[in-house]
Amino acid sequence: MVLITKNTRVIVQGMTGHQGAFHSGEMIKFGTNVVAGVSPGKSGGTVNGIKIYETVMDTLELMPEASMLAVPAPFVRDAAFEAIDNGLKLLYILAEHVPVHDTMEIVAEANRKGVTVIGPNSPGITVPGEAKIGIMPNHIFRKGDVAIASRSGTLTYEIVKAVTDAGFGESTVIGLGGDPIVGLTFLDVIKMYNEDKNTKRIVLVGEIGGSEEERAARYVKENVKKPVVGYITGRSAPPGKRMGHAGAIIERGTGTAESKIKAFMDAGINVADYPDDIPKLLK
Repeated sequence: MVLITKNTRVIVQGMTGHQGAFHSGEMIKFGTNVVAGVSPGKSGGTVNGIKIYETVMDTLELMPEASMLAVPAPFVRDAAFEAIDNGLKLLYILAEHVPVHDTMEIVAEANRKGVTVIGPNSPGITVPGEAKIGIMPNHIFRKGDVAIASRSGTLTYEIVKAVTDAGFGESTVIGLGGDPIVGLTFLDVIKMYNEDKNTKRIVLVGEIGGSEEERAARYVKENVKKPVVGYITGRSAPPGKRMGHAGAIIERGTGTAESKIKAFMDAGINVADYPDDIPKLLK
C-alpha cells in the first residue's frame, strides 16, 4: 500500500473541534484505525468513542504512527512539531491559510527526521479497502487500480467519482494541497505510484502556478511505464491573479496551463479536456 493501511495507528490533533470530530468519525466508518484524539484542556473525554488525551506524548503508549492535524492555521506549527518530536512518521494538515514560513519550518524539520507531510490545505490520503486520513467523501470510492494525485480538492472528488462510475476504482488517492509550499509533491507521489504493485494506471490533476507538474512529467517520461493521464485546471486564468488556491498563480509567463499541458504531452501523458473525459483515456 501507499503510506497507510488499515493497521496504521492514527491520532487526531484537535479531535474535539467541529472538523476533527466530524472527519474522524468518517475516517472510522471508512476503516481507519483511529486510536486517540489530542485536545489540550479537554483530556479524559471521548469523541466518536475514542479517548481524548492532553498531549501527543500521552498517546505514545498506543504507539501512534500518523496524525491528522485538525487544528486552526495559527496552531498548525506547534501541533506539527509536537507530532514530529514524538516520533510520528506521517502528518496530514487539513488547514488552509497556514503561514508560509510555518509550513517551510514544518517541511524542513519533517525532511530532516524522515517524516512525510501531506498538505497543508489538502483533502488528505485515501486507500480504498484500507484507510483514509483526511476529508474525502467515503461514498465515492471503490477499490481498484487507478492512483490519483491532485492539487485541487473538490476536483479530486469529481474525478474519483468519474473513475468509480466508469467501473475502474482507485488504489490510492492523494490530495497534495493548494498552498505555495506543501509537503508531498507530484514528483514524490508519482515515484510512490510507480513502485506500488496495486497501481496499474495513474492520473495527475494539476493546476496553474509553480512547476511541479513539469518536474513530474520529466520523471514520467524517463521512468514510468504505467499509463498516465493528466488534467490541468485554470486554463482561462489571467496572469498575476490568484485563482482559488494560494499556489495557483501565473507569474512572468511561468506556471501556465499551456506550459503544463505541453510538458505532459511531451512526456506521453494523455491530457483530458474535461474531468469527465479521464475515464475514457484510461481504457
